[in-house]
This record gives sequence, C-alpha cells and structure tokens, in this order.
Amino acid sequence: MDYIYLWWSWGAFALLLLIIEILAPGFVFLGFGISAAVISLGFLIAPGFAPSISLLLLGFSLLALITWLILRRVFALPSGQVKTFDHDIND
Repeated sequence: MDYIYLWWSWGAFALLLLIIEILAPGFVFLGFGISAAVISLGFLIAPGFAPSISLLLLGFSLLALITWLILRRVFALPSGQVKTFDHDIND
C-alpha cells in the first residue's frame, strides 16, 4: 500500500510539521504544515483521486510556496519599518 496516497499520512505529516514549528518558531515550517493539511483534506474528500507522485509533490510544493507568500505578507513588518532593539539582553 502506498502511504503517500492516504489522507492520514498527510495529516500526520502536517501535524509533525506544525509541532516542529511550535518548537522552532520562525514561520518556516508553518507553510509546509498548512500545505500538507490541505493535501490531507483533499485526499479525505476525494479518496479515489491518486495522481502520480511527481504531480502530488509538485502540488504540495506549489501550495507551500503560495502559503509561504501569504504568510510572509500577513506577518511582515509594515513597509518602511525596520526592527530595532533599544537595549541588549546582556545589559
């Protein structure tokens, strides 16, 4: 059985990526986790749908890119602002 086509394997992968994002914050794994969750929901809704592995991974990577761009726009600093620090933690 190909586990790459099962909805729960993509759901477990999404959960793992979101847990990694909690442990190592920085919005790096969040886009990948959301994309894996979308793929998981797609397989849950249409269980007979089984594209080739290359198309599946291409769709996952495109979803991850789109999600990352959206998250970057949502969580970015307003244009023209720079993150500055007034004091050092060691002071």
